[in-house]
Amino acid sequence: MGRKRVTVTQESSSGRNQRFHDNYNGNDMSRAEFVRQIEGGNYSNYHVREVNGVKTPASNPDGTKNNNLG
Repeated sequence: MGRKRVTVTQESSSGRNQRFHDNYNGNDMSRAEFVRQIEGGNYSNYHVREVNGVKTPASNPDGTKNNNLG
């Protein structure tokens, strides 16, 4: 299988993913930017969850660990 589409490049001290990198097109995104891209339909293998009231990107479950964020 190929490389991950998106990787986490920065986490907060509490472990919340803060910055992301799209390995296919080279874009760097904040959490809010990545959430907007997912909600806009640009990342079909990801969805948005609310964690403690904060919109948080997550990879869709599919039985493989290769595409998980983190």
